[in-house]
Amino acid sequence: MRAETGEMIGFSVLGSIRVVRAGSELQLGARQQRMVLALLLARAGSPVSLNELVDLLWDEQAPASSANVVHRHVGELRRLLEPGLPTRSGGRHIVRELSSYRLRADEQSLDLLKFRSLSQLAGRSLQDGDPESALRHLLDGLRLWRGRCAAGLEPASRRHSAFLAVEAERAQAVREAADAAERCGRLSTVLAPLRQAAEQHPLDESLQSRLLLTLAADGRQAEAVEMYREVRRRLADELGVDPGEELREAYDRLLHQRTPPAHAESPSLLPRPAQLPPDLPSFSGRDDLIAEARAAVARSDGPSVLAIDGMPGTGKTALAVRLAHEFAAGYPDGQLYVDLRGYDGREPAMSPAEALRGFLGSLGVPQHGVPAELHAQAGMYRSRLAGRRVLVVLDNCRDAEQVRHLLPGSPGCLVIVTSRSRLSTLLTTAGAHPLPVGLPSVGEARAVLPAMLGAGRVAADPAAVDAVVAGCGRLPLALAVVAARAVSLPRTPLAQIAAELARTQGSLDGFDGDDPQTGLRAVFSWSYRILSAPAARLFRLLPIHPGPDISVAGAAALAGVTLRSGRALIGELSRAHLISEDLPGRYRTHDLLLAYATELGEETDSPSERAAARSRCLQFHQPTR
Repeated sequence: MRAETGEMIGFSVLGSIRVVRAGSELQLGARQQRMVLALLLARAGSPVSLNELVDLLWDEQAPASSANVVHRHVGELRRLLEPGLPTRSGGRHIVRELSSYRLRADEQSLDLLKFRSLSQLAGRSLQDGDPESALRHLLDGLRLWRGRCAAGLEPASRRHSAFLAVEAERAQAVREAADAAERCGRLSTVLAPLRQAAEQHPLDESLQSRLLLTLAADGRQAEAVEMYREVRRRLADELGVDPGEELREAYDRLLHQRTPPAHAESPSLLPRPAQLPPDLPSFSGRDDLIAEARAAVARSDGPSVLAIDGMPGTGKTALAVRLAHEFAAGYPDGQLYVDLRGYDGREPAMSPAEALRGFLGSLGVPQHGVPAELHAQAGMYRSRLAGRRVLVVLDNCRDAEQVRHLLPGSPGCLVIVTSRSRLSTLLTTAGAHPLPVGLPSVGEARAVLPAMLGAGRVAADPAAVDAVVAGCGRLPLALAVVAARAVSLPRTPLAQIAAELARTQGSLDGFDGDDPQTGLRAVFSWSYRILSAPAARLFRLLPIHPGPDISVAGAAALAGVTLRSGRALIGELSRAHLISEDLPGRYRTHDLLLAYATELGEETDSPSERAAARSRCLQFHQPTR
């Protein structure tokens, strides 16, 4: 739909909420404002009453000002869609009808309406006896989905009837696609969307039965048998029932080998792996990085590479998994995932050969057919990916050399790499797009707590929430550790947890989880252990330096080394994201990393060494006369 300026505006609700105007994605504001827009989009041009919007925004008792808040969000959205729109003007896109609001959109501007149009075309094709055309229209519609409807607005998007109704349309389209594919002997083409739908609707026997038959048609009888047993257990455990007639019939066809074979003219029957870890329901924020990633992928004409890096605990893997789930629908030939253990205190880093053997196995190569030599493995891997659209997530990478052989060689694939080290080599050799992950804003840090602790508990004591966020230094991992403790103590007020955190300020004692391997000390240690001995020593001495930041010259004086050596050590700590250059030439360390460095220094360095460093530091900062 075009605004009066002639700018085309596109809306997306089949996945995370997006609005693109004149080719640029808009920042949609605070969570409540995005929820208002999400419901208007999910209703696809039908009126949404003020009361329904209020109920969406407030799970419990709405405040007296709730109607005004909704009106204000609508006004902000109108001015966002039409910059320069006068205050209180209705605009073209969101219109008011009595006590309701309605979004004006058509199938050219809203992905949901385009999806519905394609589903209707498929229905007419089936009536005309043309399952091939029906399947094509249905698959085109399913490719519009980038995740769950209104993804990122959980738990509301998983509970509200409007979003659930849209999800039900998707499930029905998958069923119809599977039926059309069976009629024209092309069941393998619907395996990926069937898997996704069956995972989202684990008790839907009609989806499960179609997935079972599709797995069998794709030559995966053993997987189909195990799937049936798992569904039967789930039905018994959660509903106390046995499989219904449709699912039993599909299983009987499997056992008696009466499943349809794949069509001889269908594409190669290579497996379509679906290895992504589950998306985190508590993930929120990072809108700027997500928008940047979308833009980078959209303009790439080769194998796209997104390089995500940042300090320990900033949520790099969570961001990578969120992006992978959003992009997955655009890569229907499968998703590969591996934890390369580049920073892991429990196991050694994974070799490229080990990762390639796992990937090749997932792509249908038997282990006895995998070459022994690394370059031959990489060549076979790239051959298997040639001409296919596969998404590859390389998590927890040590350095660029560890992933060099794991990058596809032809267009069509997307690779997401995460590392605690800056992967500069990937930027120059693979054209990777950098996505450095810093600390979330205060608002983003606060927004993760309601999903973990419940909106009511968070709203009951905003001051305690602010104190927890400040005590955690906005570090996502620290927030997760404290939130996990609060969840285990449901009757303990957040104010008490915040006070305990304040009492341990300057140490990591407030961030010990039940599993020592997931606490801050362990996670920080994985970055510290890879440092050279001189860089590790400088890191331990950093807390001795006064002030919020340090220069290269100050670091050299603190360590008692030449300026050239000091610059090299600062560079090593910066590449490992144990310090950051917030201002040109000035480096600072997160408070929790400083607390960790203090503990290391007291354990490792003698009192005389630390006293000497303190003396050098004081001498460096003495004013010259």
